[in-house]
Amino acid sequence: MDLLAAITWNVHPEIVNVGFLTLRWYGLLFALAFLLDYHIVRRMFALERKPMRDLETLTIYVVVATIIGARLGHCLFYDPGYYLSHPMDILYVWQGGLASHGGALGILTALFLYTRSRPGQTFLWAADRIAVVAALSGSLIRLGNLFNSEIYGKPTDLPWGFIFSRVREAGVVPRHPTQLYESLFYLLVFVVLFRLYEAKRTKIYQKHDPAAVQTANGDLLGLFMVMVFGFRFFIEFLKENQSGFENALPLNMGQLLSIPFVTIGIILFTRARRLQAVAVQNAKSHK
Repeated sequence: MDLLAAITWNVHPEIVNVGFLTLRWYGLLFALAFLLDYHIVRRMFALERKPMRDLETLTIYVVVATIIGARLGHCLFYDPGYYLSHPMDILYVWQGGLASHGGALGILTALFLYTRSRPGQTFLWAADRIAVVAALSGSLIRLGNLFNSEIYGKPTDLPWGFIFSRVREAGVVPRHPTQLYESLFYLLVFVVLFRLYEAKRTKIYQKHDPAAVQTANGDLLGLFMVMVFGFRFFIEFLKENQSGFENALPLNMGQLLSIPFVTIGIILFTRARRLQAVAVQNAKSHK
């Protein structure tokens, strides 16, 4: 491929660096994701007449669990030997290293703890709503990865290949901008899930559709898992492995971790559809 036709990516990951203050694109996009998520979920709580004080608690649970889960996921999934030998380094979040699968497990754990003492807010009810905004977060975080010139793809001769000139290991070879692929797809997932949420909310709270009530829990979470982690499984074929040990595996760690999520997602989604079919049939029989 003619290198002149490729896109040279030489964006500095830092926006501002003044003394002790360093503002990075990744951190800015990470924070923006949480801010947008908060306002969207706040609207959901308001429309569904849920206590706003619960939203504050939910926000704290999710933010803390995302960071802890993503950090532990990176350390234990991708480099367990090093971090088990140097456990204090797990705390050095600022040095980089967050895993989306670990973040997802952290969020699900937080939702389980949050919903244990909240009547009218079951685990799947909360998970459906967080799944909507989690897709938006994923889109922004992958943009952050692009600004960091990390998690890039394999060499390509496509005209939109990126030369990650700040990364010595990447060389001067055009590569798939897999961060951008994921960011755009997760944004699409967010749009799809948000529209489905709006349609379902209208049926439940305005039309009192019994079928919608029966599928009020788990369908959006299931679809999120299938779409996001299904895409993640296939996009990994275009990525460079993040750890050396993955080179000896038939599938890399990102793919192996995605399979259980996709499986659970299929179960949740088909369960919701089955309940919907039963609800529709019952509604017809009572007419």
